[in-house]
Amino acid sequence: MTADFNLALVSEVITAAIPDREVMVWRDRRLTYGQLGDRTRRLASYLHSRGLGVRTDRADLQGHESGQDHVALFMYNGNEYLESMLGCFKSRTVPVNVNYRYVADELSYLFQNSQSRAVIYHACFADRIEKLRGSLDVLIQVDDGSGTPLLEGAVDYETAIAESPSTLPDIGHSPDDLYVLYTGGTTGMPKGVLWRQHDIFLNTMGGRVPGVWDAVTTYEEVRERAVSGGDLSMLLIPPFMHGAAQWGTFVMMGNGAKVVLPDDNTHVDPADVLRTVEREKCTTITVVGDAVARPLLAEIETGTYDLSCLAVISNGSAPLTPAIKERILEQLPNIFINDAVGSSETGAQGSHLSAKGAVQTGTFNPGPGSTVVSEDLTSVLQPGHDGLGWFAQQGWVPLGYLGDPEKTARTFPVIEGTRYAVPGDRARFKEDGAIEVLGRDSVTINTGGEKVFAEEVESAIASHPAVQDVTVCGRPSERWGSEVVAVVQLASEATPQELEAHAAQSIARYKLPKGWVFVDRVQRSPSGKADYRWAREIAEQDQA
Repeated sequence: MTADFNLALVSEVITAAIPDREVMVWRDRRLTYGQLGDRTRRLASYLHSRGLGVRTDRADLQGHESGQDHVALFMYNGNEYLESMLGCFKSRTVPVNVNYRYVADELSYLFQNSQSRAVIYHACFADRIEKLRGSLDVLIQVDDGSGTPLLEGAVDYETAIAESPSTLPDIGHSPDDLYVLYTGGTTGMPKGVLWRQHDIFLNTMGGRVPGVWDAVTTYEEVRERAVSGGDLSMLLIPPFMHGAAQWGTFVMMGNGAKVVLPDDNTHVDPADVLRTVEREKCTTITVVGDAVARPLLAEIETGTYDLSCLAVISNGSAPLTPAIKERILEQLPNIFINDAVGSSETGAQGSHLSAKGAVQTGTFNPGPGSTVVSEDLTSVLQPGHDGLGWFAQQGWVPLGYLGDPEKTARTFPVIEGTRYAVPGDRARFKEDGAIEVLGRDSVTINTGGEKVFAEEVESAIASHPAVQDVTVCGRPSERWGSEVVAVVQLASEATPQELEAHAAQSIARYKLPKGWVFVDRVQRSPSGKADYRWAREIAEQDQA
């Protein structure tokens, strides 16, 4: 019988098993599992002392409701982000990921929608917190070297830890305690996805390894897996406020491994990343599609780094095009590139390995519970079905969207008696059992009666050597209803005609852009995801 897991208790088991092993390295900070356990228990004690915790038992709530106090995390990467997540879990409060690029109105919406009562923030964001503090009871400020003084009523992060008890609060940690992940909001306002901690742990936060998929069933297995691991170390590039970074980190901790952060936590500096990999002998690098991989590749091609320690480059959340994969494997022929697929609403759904001479993108080997359902959400499709369906997940899936019963019902339908997560990705179940994922329907362009998937067009354009980055979107058209537009950042000179001729070699002519907009920089989320809302604005401004 499978145990009921709680993320705070999982962390405590791992800490007790390997207290002296390193868990995180950042700049001159080297944190062991024992030190992480002590600091997070103290932070939990502080949050608990401020009256934060559980308000309503889970059994009395619906899927879109939360009965726990929420703590907004408004920080760049650093040990404090991971500590804050665990401190919240151990105090039975819920950490809320805040996108640090949001402007005032977006932040106001997020803080109100998330019902956050407390915030842990880097000092450089104090001016933004000052404008939001009306809804906040507890402010914890992290010294980031900026010299920003404490806000009135705030407590210094290190002071809160130092002056609080190091014992775990005895408050009845439950598998029903929540994990909340806010979506990026690149195609609309962000939504908070509510997960039971038991479900997210077994789905993608250390209870199983994507690609292997064997889940632990007891806390003793958690301990054994942590003790037997430890040879792996992951260089984490995406920000912790992104789900992929959180999931990857907890998977590494579940295997008793180490997470390494680049020194620069405000943007990706390729030289900094590679120096850190070289220094710490990292076995894995995480990237988010071409936007992150291209500058790293350029640095590898021109630099003299010893990357013989690397075994895997792990990619997720955005496509890594075949042309870029092939160039990476030319430079690092002995590594594998692992593509993972999933979403905030599904967790890990599938993966695919590429090696030198065997490169593929967009098709995944599904994990347990991953499937394709019909367009009308009434049936589960079989391999080799005609047409397209929706990429779906059953099993360990979320409870719903915070405060939104209508979207919860739409995204988590019951099909043939089973509850599924269906966030909106078009897919095809291939004859051989692999699943081809075509992209989010919300960014599909309906042009002249045909559906065009933005990611497919982006891939066709991005393989041109002159293209540094590209985002494809639709804009209104009298003739076509909506027309395909490419927003392009060039690395070297190229004309629209050259780019069109290149893309025409791999996609049908009706999918080719009817508009080309060249920009100094393609805007993306801090994690590297495409910002389609921004691209549409740029495309429509160019049309005016």
